[in-house]
Amino acid sequence: MRKALLFVFVLSLTAFSQTTKPRVTIDEYFNSVEFTAVRISPDGNSVVIGTERADWKHDRFRDDLWLWRNGALSLLTQSGHDSDPQWSPDGRWIAFLSDRAALPIDEEEAEVPNEPKLDQPVTPKPRGRATEDDENQAVAHLYVIPVNGGEAYPVTRGLEEVHAFAWAPDSQALYFATRTPWSKQKREAYKKEWKDTIRFREAERGDVIARLDLKTATAYAAAVATPEAKKEKAETETAETPGAQLITKTPWRVKQLDVSSDGTKIAFTTDSVSQRVEGVDAYEIYITPANGGEAKAITKNEGVEEDLRWLDANTLAFRVGMGSVEGKYEDLQNRLYTIDANSRQVNRWAVTFPGSLEKFEPGPKGTLLASGMTGTESQLYTINPGKDANKVEGWPGTYKEVSAAKQSPRLAFVYSALDRPIEIYLAESLEKLREAKPITSFNKLFTERDLPRGKPYQWKAPDGTTVEGMLIYPPGKFEAKNLRMLVLIHGGPADADGNRFAANWYDWAILAASNDWLVFQPNYRGSTGYGDKFIREIIPNLVSVPGRDILAGVDSLVKDGAANPDQLAIGGYSYGGYMTNWLITQTTRFKAAASGAGAVEHAANWGNDDLTFDDAHFLGGTPWQNPKHYQDEAALFIFDRVKTPTHVVGGADDVRVSMLENYVLERALKTLKIPSTLLVFPGEGHGLGKNPWHGKIKVREELKWIEKYVPAAKTKASLEN
Repeated sequence: MRKALLFVFVLSLTAFSQTTKPRVTIDEYFNSVEFTAVRISPDGNSVVIGTERADWKHDRFRDDLWLWRNGALSLLTQSGHDSDPQWSPDGRWIAFLSDRAALPIDEEEAEVPNEPKLDQPVTPKPRGRATEDDENQAVAHLYVIPVNGGEAYPVTRGLEEVHAFAWAPDSQALYFATRTPWSKQKREAYKKEWKDTIRFREAERGDVIARLDLKTATAYAAAVATPEAKKEKAETETAETPGAQLITKTPWRVKQLDVSSDGTKIAFTTDSVSQRVEGVDAYEIYITPANGGEAKAITKNEGVEEDLRWLDANTLAFRVGMGSVEGKYEDLQNRLYTIDANSRQVNRWAVTFPGSLEKFEPGPKGTLLASGMTGTESQLYTINPGKDANKVEGWPGTYKEVSAAKQSPRLAFVYSALDRPIEIYLAESLEKLREAKPITSFNKLFTERDLPRGKPYQWKAPDGTTVEGMLIYPPGKFEAKNLRMLVLIHGGPADADGNRFAANWYDWAILAASNDWLVFQPNYRGSTGYGDKFIREIIPNLVSVPGRDILAGVDSLVKDGAANPDQLAIGGYSYGGYMTNWLITQTTRFKAAASGAGAVEHAANWGNDDLTFDDAHFLGGTPWQNPKHYQDEAALFIFDRVKTPTHVVGGADDVRVSMLENYVLERALKTLKIPSTLLVFPGEGHGLGKNPWHGKIKVREELKWIEKYVPAAKTKASLEN
């Protein structure tokens, strides 16, 4: 009998070992793959996919393009510097941007080494835009590759990067925008006069838009392969690309362009030349004749137009996330609009939709297909002119980057949920969205790991407002009680945490939960997905209103028994860093804090931030118009209340939240003799997109820090041992 029981016990242990999955490690976590693009072919039979992953050996991120075709996925390009793919309308070509080393203009302009891809340009010397004293900088150029076989080749050249491009409707030409190029003589004269001096505004200049016939580009690419041709130099300044025809000029930077279905008009959106958001004048929609002519603005408002798409020969659709089309500047949830190119009449779509409308695609019969965020879910919606958004029945979780085929009911999209790693899916039609199949398996490893489970959580703010967030539990401890808790605060503030899979340095909730933390991600007031009123309520109390929301959420979780009140930590990046810095002045209940790229005061940050206009909006004016708000909402002036050991990180070249704010924070902590440490990541902007080691080290050290001051409680069994 005893032998039989022992046999059963051994069998049970064997079965347990076979079914129990290991938890995610930090190395596995940071080997996840992000999707940067998904574009389905016009006939719906192929999908081009952009990915980004860490290249640990070369201290950079790889940007690759893949092609799914006939049920198989293959690597389309191999340079590791390729992004932004677009199908030609006839489906025979794929154009894309690449900052790989290009052919020299002549013998004096040698090839340059590849450089890692940054997440955003910085001022005064952004990636991809050579200053006049630096000709040895890799910049993004336009390439094409034939879908049926063959190598990719460049169709643009020169020192200026391509900012935007679009196919002609007949697939016989490409339109592209670059900064207004200078001749070699002009560059040399500039260097002679100014040496290495940076002229902060005076040296800035706008863009040109040019057209290049595909036949011309193909012929030139074949000819330039000979040694003799490499000596040839372009005589024209038309985007420094042989055979390119100048279409128009603009004093602004071109952010996006699209060609009308009849091929007669080019529409484009603009950005400030420096890409600093200092006012609204730089952001409008322009139209120019496709055969050349003056560009004329068809909008004049206080909104920042994005995602420009022609719906027909006269109607343009676009999205506004910052500012307002209908009145004075406001930061609200994303809205969708159309404008008639002739009458300039603007119409808002899905006016009553309560959430934020994200990326969209033209759908059948004049409809729009969009991802919409409401609460902690992001689902797909169809929108008819003048009507509400209708939800498409799908899976719980997050849909984004949807791409619809023009000649087929098929669509491709990016999907994830907290317990379903992010992948690309293909659906035969909208009606069969729930039957979509994955066409990638880049993140399959995570399906073999014991992932955390989570749920939405609601509580009442002090003024009675209902606030929501996400609770993410350690694997195997769903809805357990008395857990140590990390309050991980999202940035923005116009963002929200929800039911999605994230594996990166910014949203590291899954990794924290896998290390036995209950993670609380509050969608405080100012977050998207809960209505425009919810966003407006932080003006001008930029940190105090959302801060009280977060503290009320912590109180509620302690009262409910989920969180151990003696084992609390807090952290966040960007606006999450703002909130972390302020919250540790309000309470000593957090035993450790991890602050990233967060301001401790608002006046200097207003001057250093590239979103200056946005800061003034949230604080009710400029520093001299409303100095009291700037001081009342700043952590620095009440920092003598702080007792929390605080770990600080920041990018050395950050222009969104100046590194100077991190130095001020560290100096204050040091002066007060509070345990602290500061990590500075060289060459990084706000997004830590240059070197993957920086993001990994950030999270590794943040985990160590909170673990040091909030160690896991010893169980009864461990105490007995």
